[in-house]
Amino acid sequence: MIVKKLREKRNWSQEQLAIMAGLSTRTIQRIESGNKASIESLKSLASVFEIDISKLKEEIIVIDKSSESWKSESFLVKFFFWGVKARKQVLTMEFLCLALGILTWIVKPDIFATPAFFLLAYIFATMKYYIDRKKHW
Repeated sequence: MIVKKLREKRNWSQEQLAIMAGLSTRTIQRIESGNKASIESLKSLASVFEIDISKLKEEIIVIDKSSESWKSESFLVKFFFWGVKARKQVLTMEFLCLALGILTWIVKPDIFATPAFFLLAYIFATMKYYIDRKKHW
């Protein structure tokens, strides 16, 4: 994840980063493995890396496409998430498709468009759930 990349860019060990940020080494390991971080931990890390905390918050939920687990995913999953960087993009598409499905259903039901929008919303939700479960964010 971003914390690991920033740490490695500076050639710091996890222990060194933990000391500078005032966190435990275990906390650094958890954050680097993609687990959620507290706001206090993010503030400490942002201070050490001299970056804005919003950058860390944003990047924590970004797909790490350089990880080994991502590289072992099927072609279909990689194709579906081509160009997708953040979970927010998938969530936006899911809600957009759902809204368009409801809109076409209410305004002028279409035998093709309405079910297609609902199907796309379902696909986005399912793929988001799959990536959440695999902890690729």
